[in-house]
Amino acid sequence: MRKRKVKRKLKKGGKILVLILLLVVIGVSAYFVASKNYFSKKKEEPKKVVEPKKEEKKAVDYEAKVFMVGDSLIHWGVYNDAKQADGSYDFKPMLQYVKPIVSQYDLAYYNQETILGGTAMGLSSYPRFNSPQEVGDAFIDAGFNMVSLATNHTMDKGEQGVLNSVAYWKSHPDVAYSGQWNSYEDRAAGVSKIYEVNNIKYAFISYTIWTNGLETPYGKDYLNNVYSPEKATADISAIRDKVDFVIVAMHWGTEYSFKTDYKQDEIAAHLSNLGVDLIIGAHPHVIQTVEYLNEGRTFVIYSLGNFLSDQLDVDNYTGLAMEVTLKKHVDVDDTVTNSVVDPKAELFYTVTKFYNGYSHEFRIIPYPKLDDSQLPNHWNLYEKYKAVVNECYPNLTWGLTYE
Repeated sequence: MRKRKVKRKLKKGGKILVLILLLVVIGVSAYFVASKNYFSKKKEEPKKVVEPKKEEKKAVDYEAKVFMVGDSLIHWGVYNDAKQADGSYDFKPMLQYVKPIVSQYDLAYYNQETILGGTAMGLSSYPRFNSPQEVGDAFIDAGFNMVSLATNHTMDKGEQGVLNSVAYWKSHPDVAYSGQWNSYEDRAAGVSKIYEVNNIKYAFISYTIWTNGLETPYGKDYLNNVYSPEKATADISAIRDKVDFVIVAMHWGTEYSFKTDYKQDEIAAHLSNLGVDLIIGAHPHVIQTVEYLNEGRTFVIYSLGNFLSDQLDVDNYTGLAMEVTLKKHVDVDDTVTNSVVDPKAELFYTVTKFYNGYSHEFRIIPYPKLDDSQLPNHWNLYEKYKAVVNECYPNLTWGLTYE
């Protein structure tokens, strides 16, 4: 009987031992698994932060397209045709075929040959002009936003005429004007003013070499910006490095001559050496040639001729329109290169109906839109005038985009 009890005890003890061993094995296994996970975590490499790839810097081009026409020379016939029944003046119909063309450009220039002294001073024609300020209204309505005011007719109505003109243009701050001011301080601000279009900075200065013998009052030469090499050097040197482009309007040349004269050549060379990029010429009342100077540094338009006038002759009714592009190239190293590129030309004609001894219904129309009833033999005339413009630049492109 005693032996059986011992045997049962042994069996029971064996079971406990097996259970203990099993627990030990489980515990050891769990330890090794945990240790493996712990050490494997310690060995894991830290995650790398992936930075976004930087875009490579690229060269950038900025452009501004410029449209230019010639003289607004408001004879009696022009303003009489614009007169309305209520006594006001409306010149807008005269520009109705030009307005859709101008709308395509960033800058649009014209030369206001006659003083806009306004009707209160009494209107007048050749030789001492005074024009309605509604002339300016029509050009602004057509999209022109750059105007030259320094001409041989600036002093036709004396100091008050100029002051009236300046007041008018100051009331249109979106228009860049130059050539007439109301004080030395006003002139200093005008010639140093920096304009901007399409990230392109430019300066605009207008000069005349002619005064028709009507000198400005002593001590008030700010009224009419008469050219001298010294004055131009001071003006342009002060602004040259602050802008991308310098544009100068020059009232120069010999009236009614298709050929440039020595003075134009001399002044153009001087302005080009000062760093002027674009020179726009007026005064001859007929068209002249165009060219690049200084290996493409400066583009010169010697004369755009008349744009709106009543001088009756076909040569004076024919005006040159020019398009150029101001191009600013910024390289990857921030080097800036500026150039006047892609010059294009077109001819415009002032169509009128002549009856009762006067011209009526003035309309400015591009030559390609004319027919022989408006200007007989107009295609042969077109080729004649093209040859004049192409004289110094035979590779000039002809034709604009019409809407």
